[in-house]
Amino acid sequence: MQERLGGKRLLRCRLWKMCTAGIALLMVGAFGAAAAQAQESAGGEANLKLPDLSSVQFFGINGHALLLWGILFCVFGLIFGMTIFVGLKNLPVHRTMREISELIYETCKTYLITQGKFLMLLWAFIAATMILYFGVLLKYEVSRVAIILAFSILGIVGSYGVAWFGIRVNTFANSRTAFAGLGGKPYPIYQIPLSAGMSIGMMLISVELLMMLVILLFVPGDYAGPCFIGFAIGESLGAAALRIAGGIFTKIADIGSDLMKIVFKIKEDDARNPGVIADCTGDNAGDSVGPSADGFETYGVTGVALITFILLGVKNPTVQVQLLVWIFVMRIAMLVSAAAAYFLNSAIAKARYANADEMNFEAPLTSLVWITSIVSIAMTYVISYYMIPALGGDTTQWWKLSTIISCGTLAGAVIPELVKVFTSVESRHVREVVSSAREGGASLGILSGFVAGNFSCYYLGLTMVGLMSIGYIFSSQGLGAMMIAAPVFAFGLVAFGFLGMGPVTIAVDSYGPVTDNAQSVYELSLIEQVPNIEQELKRDFNIDVNFHRAKDLLEANDGAGNTFKATAKPVLIGTAVVGATTMIFSIIMALTNGITTNVDKLSLLHAPFVLGLITGGAMIYWFTGASTQAVTTGAYRAVEFIKANIKLEGVEKASIADSKKVVEICTLYAQKGMWNIFFAVFFATLAFAFVEPFFFIGYLIAIAISGLYQAIFMANAGGAWDNAKKIVEVDLKQKGTPLHDATVIGDTVGDPFKDTSSVALNPIIKFTTLFGLLAVELAVELTSKNAQLTQILAGVFFLVSFLFVYRSFYGMRIKVDEAHRATGREGIESV
Repeated sequence: MQERLGGKRLLRCRLWKMCTAGIALLMVGAFGAAAAQAQESAGGEANLKLPDLSSVQFFGINGHALLLWGILFCVFGLIFGMTIFVGLKNLPVHRTMREISELIYETCKTYLITQGKFLMLLWAFIAATMILYFGVLLKYEVSRVAIILAFSILGIVGSYGVAWFGIRVNTFANSRTAFAGLGGKPYPIYQIPLSAGMSIGMMLISVELLMMLVILLFVPGDYAGPCFIGFAIGESLGAAALRIAGGIFTKIADIGSDLMKIVFKIKEDDARNPGVIADCTGDNAGDSVGPSADGFETYGVTGVALITFILLGVKNPTVQVQLLVWIFVMRIAMLVSAAAAYFLNSAIAKARYANADEMNFEAPLTSLVWITSIVSIAMTYVISYYMIPALGGDTTQWWKLSTIISCGTLAGAVIPELVKVFTSVESRHVREVVSSAREGGASLGILSGFVAGNFSCYYLGLTMVGLMSIGYIFSSQGLGAMMIAAPVFAFGLVAFGFLGMGPVTIAVDSYGPVTDNAQSVYELSLIEQVPNIEQELKRDFNIDVNFHRAKDLLEANDGAGNTFKATAKPVLIGTAVVGATTMIFSIIMALTNGITTNVDKLSLLHAPFVLGLITGGAMIYWFTGASTQAVTTGAYRAVEFIKANIKLEGVEKASIADSKKVVEICTLYAQKGMWNIFFAVFFATLAFAFVEPFFFIGYLIAIAISGLYQAIFMANAGGAWDNAKKIVEVDLKQKGTPLHDATVIGDTVGDPFKDTSSVALNPIIKFTTLFGLLAVELAVELTSKNAQLTQILAGVFFLVSFLFVYRSFYGMRIKVDEAHRATGREGIESV
């Protein structure tokens, strides 16, 4: 039977290769035929040209020279991040904990190297589309196409590089935090994860801004537009792959590890459980790599969206330069304000908690967010007053634009507060989950989590609408005289304001994986069992250790980490949706010749537009299912392996070989899930762009709106389940009870909700929109030459996309095969 199954797999593999090769030949032939008929043309973003930045003076120097100083600030940001990095590395740590964190880092490295190879394979498909569009269809010279491709690689390398840096920082910080817990004081175990997060945040924003400034300042103006788009697509691809695959990986490991607590009644992070190392690797792969790459891409794509709008929607070159330079100076100021707020908050927290025996770990994190928001808003008004006192001759626009940005910056502080209402350990919604689970078990606990997630959509949705409405009101007061569709620009500025606290948002998000890993490192180190450990700690580190106290502090800090991981997710998804609005406008500008023709097709009276709205929602719900299915199948395999190989008698810890096998299972299914998802999204974007341009506009709008609410619901429901378990463990001290089992089950349901499907919707929305910029222009160009061919290609692309949709379930599903029916054991279809 195994031979027969192997032969079937080989046949399927060969048929699949023949199919994809045939499609590739069809694409090349079709594009080549169209190109043979086409005259050289350029539409939309392909024809964007930057104005001369040196033509306008700011502070007595021209715009180009002013932004050159911005590079120096980026260097300062890099130095800031590296200084903290070195400081973390040099913190004291016991050898047993350092060995565990280094083992985690080594498994993370293996995962990242595998993902890097996978990323380059995915990039090949994007590169092929760019070559066909820019090279074959638009007949750009080879050097110009090569530059565009190079910047798409730069975008991927940026996402990948900051993700790697994030893992290295966090695996230094996790063991240092675990060791700091031995001192019995709460302040050090708060301060170390936050410092690690700030290191990542400052490095991430500085690297991204530096890359953007290089394009803006050193790439010729007629190349810059396509290079910005190539760069944005590259970083979006990198973020999507790392976020989706990382989210699948981490939740396979997490579920596989957590369920052992119920099956074998063992403690959290028991060293004998082979799934724990994979869980720690997953904390970094999903909760560190993903947010780092996602934040990098979010910051870049939002900037590209605004640049694109300014170049398309603003006709006066002087105003274009004023806005471009102003936006980049504001981005530089965000680095300064984040650093200033961090130092100020650190001084306050140290004065209050340095010698305290008890502290609310969430309190100083909350104050950091609010201080950063206030400092950023103040700097926004001051810089705007001096930079654009008379924008386009209007002396009031400086404060109106500042107010619009401040709506987004305020959202970056208000949204976390609302998220805490539904996810914090102090939340009445989270305590409702515990109460429900106490009487009704996992069933009622899960239902209460659904309630929390749904309610959160209402409050967060209306908050975003309210702040965007304020932006709209101010945009209607004179801004329309300078640009087309001023409200769209206002929405882009609101998204820009969301990122005004970029380093701090990343810092509080990264706080979570460090605190989670710190708990695991403590348990895996088996430090309590080291002979004469109390005397050793006293002699070498002058610590009078209380192990029970250390574990309590680490668990309580993990609850704060869970909460602030949850608060960053709606901020990132909010920027994706609001930023996508600006990018969609770029497509609309190209399709309507600057809002002069075909405007009637952006209407419910135009049937394709309505059908596109419905289709976009369908894709979001398929994606949710596909990403969760990959977790379910992978977790099944991980649980199956762990149950068969775990040894609870006669050993202190699981073998390295067994732990690496679980990591291998997680990596395998993360890649298989990502493979299906990427190609389904890639070919669906091509297919729907080729069906009809305004169908595609409706599709993108629905992707953004449906994705927003699906992501908020899933993220906050998952956060509620996660911290309900934490309440049972930390506050109620009821580990190993039926109540604990019920909340563990709720948490495993919430795992793919909060850390796989919801968070990955952010890069999916932006990748679809960015790649859609090329796809729709390609479709319009082909339609003008051969409309029938365009429709044929739309059908072919849809069939390929549907094939991967089909595979995302039927190729990944758990089934009972004939080989296992006789024994009653379930098997799994090989993928």
